[in-house]
Amino acid sequence: MALSSQPRWSVRTADAQVGLDVGLRNYMLRIYNYMASGLALTGIVAYFFAESGLYLSIARTPLIYVFMLAPLGLVMLLSFGINRMSATAAQAVFWLYAGLMGVSMASIFLVFTGASIARVFFITAGTFAAMSLYGYTTQRDLSRIGSFLFMGLIGIVIASLVNLFVGSSALQFAISVIGVVVFTGLTAWDTQQIKEMYYEGDYGEVASKKAVLGALRLYLDFINLFMMLMQLMGARRD
Repeated sequence: MALSSQPRWSVRTADAQVGLDVGLRNYMLRIYNYMASGLALTGIVAYFFAESGLYLSIARTPLIYVFMLAPLGLVMLLSFGINRMSATAAQAVFWLYAGLMGVSMASIFLVFTGASIARVFFITAGTFAAMSLYGYTTQRDLSRIGSFLFMGLIGIVIASLVNLFVGSSALQFAISVIGVVVFTGLTAWDTQQIKEMYYEGDYGEVASKKAVLGALRLYLDFINLFMMLMQLMGARRD
């Protein structure tokens, strides 16, 4: 839902605003905790599959395509089917998604050095934190920027599919540069949208499911920003 020129939270009474601010902080903290836990699960699974050799065993079989495509199916399931789920089921799907993403991302530990992975992770974390804080605190309406960034995201997806067949390093570099810009901006926009969803006044089960969806959006922003930066800054193993 697009924001108006004067955000609705700016016109509430002082007493109501205090209560809402406390509730909003708790709501956002829940979302960030979900997201951080999902990232931790992804990292642990990725490291385990890379170090144990399981990833290489899977990569030699058609089963790898299941692990590559299953996360996309789970994202669609959460995005379009969450209204028919319980909050517990939505959380379970989110954890399953984070775990499967870990299997898909295990190759990072085989391609790039550990030091460069750590360096890029902290750069990603700092960039994400700054942009999410901006999206949370700004009074500027980011909906127009968000629409533009979403079109850029579609362009990245199409270009990435094309590059699967072309295999152009120049195109991959362009995709990575544009991707960093797009996902940096989407972090701020998604944070503002998640904040706006809180003001719709849903509670209980509905609020819990919205928190899962919010965590998924921020998780995707973080993971994709990390992947784009790894392509640009990661040091490959000899």
